[in-house]
Amino acid sequence: MAGSFGSINTALSGLRYNQVALDVAGNNIANAGTDGYVRRRVVGASVSSAQAALWSRYDGHGEGVAVGEVRRMTDPLLDSRVRREHGLLSYLSTSRTILARVEDGVGEPGPNGVHAAMLDLRNAWQDLSLNPGGTAARQQVLGRAETLAQALRGQVANVAGEEADQRVHATNLVSEVNSAASGLAALNHDILVTEQNGTDAGVLRDRRDVLATRLAELTGGVTTVQPDGQFTVTVAGTALVQGKEAGTFVLASGITPTGDADGSPISYRIDATWGSTVLPSGSAGPGGELGAVTEVLTTTLPAYRAGLDAVAADLAASVNAQQAAGFDASGAAGAPLFSYDPLVGAASLQVAITDPSKLAASSVGGGALDGANADLLSRVGTYPDAYQRLVNGLGTDVAALDRRTANQTSLSGALDDAREQQAGVNLDEETVNMVSAQRAYEAAARLMTTIDEVLDTLINRTGLVGR
Repeated sequence: MAGSFGSINTALSGLRYNQVALDVAGNNIANAGTDGYVRRRVVGASVSSAQAALWSRYDGHGEGVAVGEVRRMTDPLLDSRVRREHGLLSYLSTSRTILARVEDGVGEPGPNGVHAAMLDLRNAWQDLSLNPGGTAARQQVLGRAETLAQALRGQVANVAGEEADQRVHATNLVSEVNSAASGLAALNHDILVTEQNGTDAGVLRDRRDVLATRLAELTGGVTTVQPDGQFTVTVAGTALVQGKEAGTFVLASGITPTGDADGSPISYRIDATWGSTVLPSGSAGPGGELGAVTEVLTTTLPAYRAGLDAVAADLAASVNAQQAAGFDASGAAGAPLFSYDPLVGAASLQVAITDPSKLAASSVGGGALDGANADLLSRVGTYPDAYQRLVNGLGTDVAALDRRTANQTSLSGALDDAREQQAGVNLDEETVNMVSAQRAYEAAARLMTTIDEVLDTLINRTGLVGR
């Protein structure tokens, strides 16, 4: 009898275990399209018989099966690599997007770019050298000089607009970093409490993994798993999240809360209960999307703006100097054609002459119809070559970022595929698991029915028959 009743418990354990297996497979299928969901697998544990005393004997063959754990199909090493490579991809793709937008605003090569305006101005000077007494030729020089000045000012305005947008972008990213960090710290606490209570915390772990990846994308943050399962996140070597506590990521200088530049270099700081630390700058500082925005604001865009300033300065200085060496239509020494403020840069470039007769086309005084100085003005200065080098440098940077981003996208995609193979839900596989659990459940139920029939025969139909 004891063996029969023990078999009932064995059959019952099979029913319970396979019910859990069916539930887990169903949950996997239901979340097949859920971002960040990691598939689960039920791990069974055979229940052994327990002997009551040293000399006791047991004639059975175990006490059935129990749910050992509902395992999340993750690989900590693979997860760490995915976060690291996604952080680098975020850095590269953000840099590429910003510089590609600046390159589009440059519009080179093209008929409406600065270089075309430079060539047009030089051609206008050539036309004037051939017809120094022509009012139309003089007016053409002024018109094309104004077009060139406007084109240079337009490029500076595009760069300034991109800088303003990226400063606002940086403040928004800092807010998102703090939101993700506080959310991850809260999940650290919830996971610890939940698992101490013996409850499955798989859903909470899924959410925490998503936030850890997002912090890597935002800042290049490195996640370390502690012995108790808690996540510690460091940015540029400084802890941002420790256990249930999160520090505050602060834009320490360089950008005001309203998104304006304050004249100081951009720097970041982490304020936490364990101390306040200013993060290093440059390549040792934050990475990810925020690192890309910081580098663009600190290095890339200022360098391009400085290049435009140098081009405008050379244009104004060389043309004005040659103007001064010639004579206008009245025989007077030439006045400056451009006004330029070195403290402001290319944004200050303006055409200073409104009267076409003030152009110093002649190399001799007395109002002679001579175009020699106009010919010199068509060749003076190195600003076209300097501008071409500047634009070529920008194009080279964008092309290099294109290649690096493509390579990084391929690497990150391969890691994502590897993780998907392990953690992603395969509907065909889950269907097989469901059918397997269903058949096992039916077999356990059939065992229960068989044992019930045996016990019915033993209890109700076995015994002495009355005379």
